[in-house]
Amino acid sequence: MIDLNNYAPAYFTWIANKLSSGASQAYLAAFDVGIESWRVLVLLAIEGSISAQKACGIIGMDKASMSRCFKSMQARGFIELALDPQDGRARIATLTQSGRAMHDQIRDIAMARERVFLSVLTAAERKVLLDLLRRLHENLPAVEIATREHLSRHHPHALQRKKNTEPASRSGVGQRT
Repeated sequence: MIDLNNYAPAYFTWIANKLSSGASQAYLAAFDVGIESWRVLVLLAIEGSISAQKACGIIGMDKASMSRCFKSMQARGFIELALDPQDGRARIATLTQSGRAMHDQIRDIAMARERVFLSVLTAAERKVLLDLLRRLHENLPAVEIATREHLSRHHPHALQRKKNTEPASRSGVGQRT
C-alpha cells in the first residue's frame, strides 16, 4: 500500500490540481481566460512567438488541446497564427498587443497567488525549493525511461498496446525543444 503522507507524486498532483483549479476559476471569472490560455500567454510573453509543438513540449499539453487553445486565442485577438517558414506544416503563434495586455492583467493575480503560496517559506527555502523543482523537472525523461523499462520487463503487452494506439505524429511531443 502507498503511504500518501510520504509519496511525493501525490503532493505534486494535489498541489498542481488545486493551484490550477483556483487560478482557472479566478482567471475565468475576471477575464474569461482559462488556465491553458494563460499558460500560452506566459510562454508568448517570454518568447514573443512559439510553435504549437514547442509549446506542447514545454507546457505538457497534447497537440489537440494546444490546437483548440490557439484557435480560441486567435479568435479573441490574443495571438496571430502563421505558418512556420522553415516547416510549412507547423503553426507559429505571435502575441498581439491585446494578448500582451491580457497577460499583464492576469500576471498581477498570478504573482499575488504565488506570493501567498510561498509565504510559508523563507527566502532561502524558496530558493532551495525552486532549485529542487528544476532538478526534478529535468529528471522527468529518466522517469519515462525507467517506466518503459519496467513495463518491458513486467508488462510487455502494455508497450505493444501503446505502440498500436499511438499516432505516428506524436513522436517527439513532450520533449522540450
